[in-house]
Order: sequence, then structure tokens, then C-alpha cells
Amino acid sequence: MSTTYRLGVLEGDGIGPEIVPASVEIATAAARAAGVSVDWVTLPLGAAAIETHGTPVPDGTTRALAGLDGWFLGPHDSVSYPEPHKSALNPSGTLRKHFQLFANIRPAKSFPGARAVCDNADLVIVRENTEGFYADRNTYAGTGEFSPVEGVAIAMGIITRAATERVARVAFDLARSRRKKLTIVHKANVLKLTTGLFRTVCQEVAQEYPDVAVDDFHIDAMTVHLVRRAQDFDVIVTENMFGDILSDLAGEISGSLGTAPSINASADTAMAQASHGSAPDIAGRNIANPVAMILSGAMLFEWLGAKHGDEAAARVAKIIEKGVADAIASGISTRDLGGTASTSEFTAAVVKAVAA
Repeated sequence: MSTTYRLGVLEGDGIGPEIVPASVEIATAAARAAGVSVDWVTLPLGAAAIETHGTPVPDGTTRALAGLDGWFLGPHDSVSYPEPHKSALNPSGTLRKHFQLFANIRPAKSFPGARAVCDNADLVIVRENTEGFYADRNTYAGTGEFSPVEGVAIAMGIITRAATERVARVAFDLARSRRKKLTIVHKANVLKLTTGLFRTVCQEVAQEYPDVAVDDFHIDAMTVHLVRRAQDFDVIVTENMFGDILSDLAGEISGSLGTAPSINASADTAMAQASHGSAPDIAGRNIANPVAMILSGAMLFEWLGAKHGDEAAARVAKIIEKGVADAIASGISTRDLGGTASTSEFTAAVVKAVAA
């Protein structure tokens, strides 16, 4: 047996209590098959935590997470929270900021049997996660968005050399482990100082990776390139807001946001989190697609394998990925992918594939 990993389970809101347990069940089966020991630690978060603890992110949850190797985070429905929680930083943002999870890594890979726009897409978007043009992430305290007088609103976009360097190295290391191609996305023709700095720093880091081919595109052109030729791209690195937009587009191109996984990581810890939202309109109906959450869990095990040099943990990720792909290829999928399977039926199919 390899090292025992202690992983948090935060179900969240909406469809979270359906898709997070599904991902844990599949990860448990895959870990057993790979000979990896996992200790799951369930913690309160979201609307349920407001009822029991008076806050969506209890201090006890944050303290417990600090002692774990990583965690599965379900989606949140913070727009439905009562004030003052509705106006505060949402649970995901709170955890990203507290733990300085600076790299948001979002793959987009086509699945056999899924309705992909591009049948052979296989790319990863690496999104800087702590600054840029998102007001909740680019200041130490308070917000980067404000209104000095009525009728005037201002948002700050902040790009720093230090943050760009660290996310660029994550992206280049990832490209080196894949097809050795990296694309920098920016808007340096207009936002010359901010995204111009992002492009320049990424190009400087590229000098440390002579084996990786590098190109760059403006964000508007990149949306067109993704639609027309997603299969030509390997790793894409960009700032916060551009990365959010591109990863949603890439998720749809590769099949559905329901299949779009992600992790948010620092050098020390990582959080598995599906790219989609909480879908409160279908919550509790056992029809949600759990693929994105399942594959986010796989990404966490891949990250753990790389961090600890643990081939068994990396094997857990491969087993999960193959189980999902085999289930979809066999014609078993949820409604958003054109199938008829419920959440629990699809989960059972993947567990069966993992066991096989």
C-alpha cells in the first residue's frame, strides 16, 4: 500500500450532494484497484453550513482543510444565500484566496459517445487564479471593484511579475509532460501594460523550456481558433478572466460543461472542483451529470502523484479516466450527453468499468 491520503469532502449546494458522493464512490473504487489508501473527511460548507454554523465556510472547515492533502469541493449556490453571505466572497473564492490556490487547471478532452463539436480536442487551460480582472481576487483586502460616485463604476485589473512567473512555470511543466506545445493568450495590443506584462513574463519563462514550442494569440482571435481548430492546441496559459471565458468555451467544444473538470492548486495543496455551477433547477432529481466532478477527482490524484512521486496515486487518475471514457463509449451517459442514465446509474456504470 502507498501513503494514506487524507482528502476532504465538501458537498456544497444544488447538485453537489449528488455529484460529490458519486465522485468519492468512484475514486474509492479506483484507489482500491490501484492499492492506494484514502481517508475521507467530510466537512460542512455552503447553505447547509449557514444553517448549522451561521456561515457558509466555518472556521473549523478551513482549519481542517489545512491538515489534509487536498479536497473535493462541490458547487455552491451563493446567489441564493441570505445576506450578508450573498454579498460576501463565495465559498470557492474564499478557499482559493485563503490557501493561495494560484493555478486553475482546466482540461478539455473529447469523449467517444459525447456530443463534442471537436471530436479530437485534447487541451488544457492554465488560468492564473489570484489576480487579473476579477475584483474578488486581485486585492489583499476588500475588493478591486468600487463605485466612487453614483453612476460611475471602476474595476482594477492587476498583473504582477511574481504571480505570472509561478503560473507560467506550472503551464510549461504541464506542456513538457504532454505534447510540448504552449500558447500564451493576452490582449497586449490594447491592454499593453497589464496583459503585455503577462505575455512578456511568460515569454521570458519560456527561455527555461527550450523543448516546448511557444506561440501567442489575442483573446478575441483565440476564441475563433478554439472553435475552428481546437485539436491543434495543447496547453494554454492566460490571466484570470480570459481563462474563465476560454475554459467554458473549450468545455462546450469538447462535449459539455458537464464533462469539464478542474483543479485549483498551489505548490502545497489542491482542490478538485467541477467547472460548472450548482444547477439548482435539477437538484435532487438524480439527473445531474457527475462526469466533471469525477474527472476533477482524477486530476487531484494525478496532482498528488506528481507532488509525492507516487505512481500508484497517478494510476488512480488513469483508472478513473478510463472508467468514465469506457462508460460513455458503451452508450451509458446522462441526458445532457444524449443518454438516458440517471446520476446513480451512470455512477454505477463507471464503478463497474473501474472494477473491470
